[in-house]
Amino acid sequence: MLRSFLSAVVIALLVGAGPAVAEGVALTFDDLPTMALTGDAPYAEATTKALLAGLRRHHLPATGFVIADKLEGDGGVAQTRLARQWLAAGMDLGNHTYSHVSLNKVPVQAYIAEVSRADGVLRPLVAAQGRPLRWFRHPYLETGLTFEARRTFETWLAAHGYRVAPVTMENSDWMFALPYDDAILRHDKAGAAHVQRAYLDYTERVVVWYREAGLQLLGRRPDFVFLLHATRLNADSLDQLAAILRRQDLHAMSLDRAMRDPAYKIADDYAGPDGDEWLSRWSRTLRKDLPWKSFPEPPADIAAENDRLDPSP
Repeated sequence: MLRSFLSAVVIALLVGAGPAVAEGVALTFDDLPTMALTGDAPYAEATTKALLAGLRRHHLPATGFVIADKLEGDGGVAQTRLARQWLAAGMDLGNHTYSHVSLNKVPVQAYIAEVSRADGVLRPLVAAQGRPLRWFRHPYLETGLTFEARRTFETWLAAHGYRVAPVTMENSDWMFALPYDDAILRHDKAGAAHVQRAYLDYTERVVVWYREAGLQLLGRRPDFVFLLHATRLNADSLDQLAAILRRQDLHAMSLDRAMRDPAYKIADDYAGPDGDEWLSRWSRTLRKDLPWKSFPEPPADIAAENDRLDPSP
C-alpha cells in the first residue's frame, strides 16, 4: 500500500509539471442501445438516430457501453440493429455486463459469468465490423466490496483483453432523462423545455467544478472521461452540449487517447460500497481533499420527478 501511495505521489507531481493547456474530454455513453422510460422501438430508433447524427455533426468520437441482454429476447433484433448503427457511425462499443448487475451485489464468480456472457454477445457483433472489444465499465461504478474481489475480476478482465473505462466527469444526466422522456411522451413541449434548460445549466456548472477539482487535485487539469447515457435528452441536446465543451475549452478525443494522460496511472486502491468516479478515488490515494462543499446540487424538482418515475433504489 505504501509503495502504491508513493508511486501515485510521484505520478501526480509529474503530471502537474507541464504547461497549462486546454484539456481533452472523451465522451462515453452507458446503457446502450438506449435508456428510456418507454420500450417503444420507434422511440429508441429516433433516439439513436438523433444521438449519432449529433455526434457526427460536431465531430465528437464516443464509446458506447452495451447492456448485452437488450440485444437478446423480445426486441433483440431491433436493439442489435441500433448497436450496429453505433459501429457504422465510427463509434466504439464496450461491455457493460449482461444485465447491469453490480459487483457489490453478487459473488465475483457470478459477476465474471455475467461479463463473460455479455462478451459472447458483443464480441462477434464488433468483430463483424472489424472492430475490437476492449473496454469494460462497471454498472453504478461499483468495483467491488473487497480487494480480493477487485483483483479476481480485474485479473479476468486483463486475461480477456479488457481495460476498465474510468469516469472523471459526470453530470447525473440519468436524473433528468426520465422526466424529459415523460414530457416528450405526453407531448408537453413546455415541460420538456424546462427539463432541458435545467439539465444544460446543471451540466455547465458541473463541468466547471470538475475542471477546477482536477486542477486542485493534480496541479493541472487532466484529460477527462465524461459519463453520459444513451437517452433522448442527450440526443436532443447534442448541439448545446457541444457548445458547453467549447466554452469550457474542452476538445473531444477518443477514450483511447484520453487514457494516455498520465493521471490514469495513479493507483486506485479503493474497495468498498461507494460507486465513486476516479477523481474521488485518486483523492483517497493522494490523501488530498476535493472541494465537495462547492459541488452543484441537482434541481430538487427534477430529482423529485425522477424519483416518481423510477422508484427503484
